[in-house]
Amino acid sequence: MTPTAILSIAASDSFGAAGIQADIKTAMALHAYCATAITAVTAQNSLGVAAIHPVPANILSAQLTAAAQGFLPARLGAIKIGMLGHAEALPAVVNFVQQLAGAIPVVVDTVLNASSGAALLPPSAVHVYRESLLPLATLITPNLHEAALLLDAPLATSGAQQREQAQALLQLGCGAVLLKGGHFEGNSASDYLVTPHREARFSSPKIQTSNSRGTGCSLAAAIAVGIAQGLPLEQAVEAAKNYISAALQGAVGWQLAQGSGPICHGANSASCQQLHLGQTDN
Repeated sequence: MTPTAILSIAASDSFGAAGIQADIKTAMALHAYCATAITAVTAQNSLGVAAIHPVPANILSAQLTAAAQGFLPARLGAIKIGMLGHAEALPAVVNFVQQLAGAIPVVVDTVLNASSGAALLPPSAVHVYRESLLPLATLITPNLHEAALLLDAPLATSGAQQREQAQALLQLGCGAVLLKGGHFEGNSASDYLVTPHREARFSSPKIQTSNSRGTGCSLAAAIAVGIAQGLPLEQAVEAAKNYISAALQGAVGWQLAQGSGPICHGANSASCQQLHLGQTDN
């Protein structure tokens, strides 16, 4: 059976836990094919990001064109956009997505800062990012810190504030918002999915592990795969969250990294089809 396909537009990760590498592994675990366009080459590991080398905009544009043109008609089912890494990548990516004219769903993982807090996109480019790229997105998947940066607002400290910020992000013009709440204190994590017509809250127990690097990249890629495979958005989100929970659980006993280690992308990948394992509050 021919697999569905996604295109990942993101940076490479020399440690293999996040970015393009995480997206490829996620797609393979979920029985999908992943083409790539690399925005930046990074030197990073479990301890942080050491260096970023931007891919020139003309080379990025050439990658995007080549990847898209290599598929048979209608075979590319979704696009996932992650870390851009430099301002020059933004017009290249925006122009590419605009040319698609809404024909292919676009999931944007709003990677604006490293785990250390270092900016991965110049502050001067954040406004352009917000005004030009986000309105083209079918779904954006910010965490609490990214939401605060995009909204130029204080960090949400409660579920009510998280919900309000998800609604505010929707007003930026994207099709839907999944605002992740994993940075809250407590034993559970709640993510809010907001569309113009519906809200849903996804709650799950926190899995205690130091191996969680690349979780956000992998979640967005898994959602893109679900959409490409024909799942409605809410089911694609739930399936992706189930997959990430299994990947985190699968890496609990791993002792690979000095810092934050990778998740187990191959753990129980069939869980992506078990759409009723998560808790959804309508």
